[in-house]
Amino acid sequence: DDMGLGRRIKCSLCTKALKKIQMLAGDNPDEAAVTAALKKGCRLLGRFLGKQCQKLVSQYQDQISQGLQNGDTPRDICITMGMCKA
Repeated sequence: DDMGLGRRIKCSLCTKALKKIQMLAGDNPDEAAVTAALKKGCRLLGRFLGKQCQKLVSQYQDQISQGLQNGDTPRDICITMGMCKA
C-alpha cells in the first residue's frame, strides 16, 4: 500500500539523516553543535534527499535537537517525530 511505502521511505530517510547528523554532532553535543550538524548533515545526503532532509529538519528541529542532546538513538528520535513506527 502507498501509505505504508511512504512511511517506510520517510522512516529510512529520517534515520539515515539523523545518523549522519548525530555523527557530525559528536558525543554529548550542545545546541550549537547540533545546529551546525543539522545544516551540514542534509548536504551530505545529496541533492534529492538533502531537500527532503532540510524540510524534515526545519519542521522538527526542536525534537531533533532535544533528542540528540538527550543521547536518544536516531530511530527513537524518528519515532518521536512520527516518522517511524515504534
